[in-house]
Amino acid sequence: MSEDDPYDLDSGPDPATFAAAEPEPPIEEANNPVYGVGIGPGNLEYLTPRGLRAIQEADVVVGFQTVVDFVADETDADLLTCGYADEADALNEFAERVADGERGTAVLMGDPNHSGYQFLGKVQQVVERPVKAIPGISSLQIAASRARTPMEDTRFVTLHKSGSLDADLDRLTEVVGERHLLVLPRPFDWMPGDIAKLLLESGADRSLEALVLERLTHDDEQITRTTLGELRESAGGSGPESTPYSDLSVLAVRAPVTLEDD
Repeated sequence: MSEDDPYDLDSGPDPATFAAAEPEPPIEEANNPVYGVGIGPGNLEYLTPRGLRAIQEADVVVGFQTVVDFVADETDADLLTCGYADEADALNEFAERVADGERGTAVLMGDPNHSGYQFLGKVQQVVERPVKAIPGISSLQIAASRARTPMEDTRFVTLHKSGSLDADLDRLTEVVGERHLLVLPRPFDWMPGDIAKLLLESGADRSLEALVLERLTHDDEQITRTTLGELRESAGGSGPESTPYSDLSVLAVRAPVTLEDD
């Protein structure tokens, strides 16, 4: 991308749809790929060796400030950090440097396959070359372990994205009480209390066990064990002061489990 012809991140298809439009190219066809690395939940013990190597071998690393901060000491690459306001500028600079032959790596929190497709798609749109995703250990996987909700018995929904959430919320209400739920809330308009309120209004049992798992794998990890009925009391509001829970939270709602004798 040139400075005279930057990519407009607000035009074209939804970036997540763009990222998922087709499979990755075969490894042998990926000439000098860009890597999209899931760094895990922020505790570097959960960063995979392959992901670390892609970060260490990069000439330039791009990502949101909070994500890059976790890996800044692990690489000598130039770091291009951004927030939502200057995301386009950082990605266009990243694309220009990759086009000039530099090795590029984009970093995402957790696993690109869990809520990371919008950023992954934006990277893929600007670099005009193969983007290889390197999965990470996500907070979702840690939450499933802590809450003992096997993935095959669980409905997972991420609300941590822009746009309408109607279809995602419907996927929760249609199985609550029948399958375990794992939900990534959206700060701060769809936090655990708001999700509990919706589930109860859809007919869910207020006694269903709920766990709010915050800052998983960090020293200040906290798990609140409650019920949907009690959790609903924290519904409402749209800012950090309106909820007792962190923006780094996963909500688990457990379906009843019956132990049968042999």
